[in-house]
Amino acid sequence: MNIDYNHPIPLHIQLKDLIEQQIAEGAYSEQIPSERQFMEKFNVSRSTVREAISLLVREGILEKRHGKGTFVSLKPIQDWLGHLSSTTEVIRGMGMKPGAKLITHYKTTPDPYIQGLTGFREAYFIKRVRFADDIPIGVERHYYPAEIGQKLVKYDLDNATLYDLVQNELGIQFAEADQSISCGPLLEEDREYLGIPSGACVMTVRRVIKNEAGRIIELETAFYRSDMYTFKVNLSRKFG
Repeated sequence: MNIDYNHPIPLHIQLKDLIEQQIAEGAYSEQIPSERQFMEKFNVSRSTVREAISLLVREGILEKRHGKGTFVSLKPIQDWLGHLSSTTEVIRGMGMKPGAKLITHYKTTPDPYIQGLTGFREAYFIKRVRFADDIPIGVERHYYPAEIGQKLVKYDLDNATLYDLVQNELGIQFAEADQSISCGPLLEEDREYLGIPSGACVMTVRRVIKNEAGRIIELETAFYRSDMYTFKVNLSRKFG
């Protein structure tokens, strides 16, 4: 991890990316090194360090504490678009402790919108709160075909990974998923679980998962605190 002084990307942007990467990898979990330490480590000027840190502060990754220094504000969870993984896998991949709490579950007749997305005339609904290092980060709402949901709830759904139960215990293999990501308000009935202010926006992830035969196995709509969940994607430009 070095600065490329001949690269067209400004030095403070390169340094900002390097610091952010080290935070994601757990190298910095509380207070970050001093300006002078960064200057010596990367052979850059004080102004370059300050610009990089200012960007991270504005993005909410770092926070300045008067008289104490600069600290990691939150430990963002990194996920990769294009990879079908459970929230548990994502959290563990970041070296954090995953957790879940079952809120409710029941058999239901989905509203017309859910029926249109899934084709489920009858469904089983499961709602859980998800945790990372005991911090509530999201509320997940799952719809399954009724026969699958009724089998799932025979297991202890507190702290269980639903993906693992479906695939390993029920023998249903996931093959593909259609996923959309947007930003919007949290449902009023779920606000108490995340402790966020009224009107605050959250990241909404809707995922429709199919098995190898193309049958829809699950519809998940999850609402995540936007300050605790980020997506990264590697892009390249093709020439010619």
